[in-house]
Amino acid sequence: MKFLIFLGTVRDSTPPKPARLGLRVAKSTLSYLQNTYSEHQFELIDPLDYSLEPVFKPQFAYAKGKAPEPLNTLAEKIAAADGYIMVSPEYNHSMSPALANLLNHFASSSFSYKPSAIVTYSAGQWGGMRAAVGMRTFLAELGCLSVSAMIHIPKAQEVFDEDGSVQATEDKSAWVNYYSRTFNQLMWWASATHQYKQEVNPNDMVGDFKSAPSQRNAP
Repeated sequence: MKFLIFLGTVRDSTPPKPARLGLRVAKSTLSYLQNTYSEHQFELIDPLDYSLEPVFKPQFAYAKGKAPEPLNTLAEKIAAADGYIMVSPEYNHSMSPALANLLNHFASSSFSYKPSAIVTYSAGQWGGMRAAVGMRTFLAELGCLSVSAMIHIPKAQEVFDEDGSVQATEDKSAWVNYYSRTFNQLMWWASATHQYKQEVNPNDMVGDFKSAPSQRNAP
């Protein structure tokens, strides 16, 4: 199966130093997944690799074939993926604006009927857990419902080195066990949805609206 890890930050500086604390968390996540579930494919999606228009215009709003190539390529990756891992800091008790902005560029149908996992972090003591609560609603609306177990990493700068490895002062086995609960859930649900979609097309079964949101309104 294929999974995308979305990094939810574009800041190149953040207190405390060093810069891009979230990249450490994303690298740690990627390393764990690759080492633990080597039969699957994982790719890190960094929003800094995508030059988005200053005026918001999602990929699906362009005329067919006219969207910027990076957006088209990422749209194809999202549609082909079997699950997602969302890595986000906390901004005012909410998810990262950078992550929301990137995800909002793509149709929710690309994410639908697949599971997701939430990973939040902070430089302080809460680990971004308040952002994670709102992320559940956001991801449910995209159609990639999050698994029940979440990962919250407080004081991430004291947990991971720049390459994402656990620092020598930390209990590596404890972090492995902590990660395993969330990602084992993700793998179970991803396998279940992947297999069942081979038998039943969810779009045909549910009857997704195609022309206007009013199609889902109450009579």
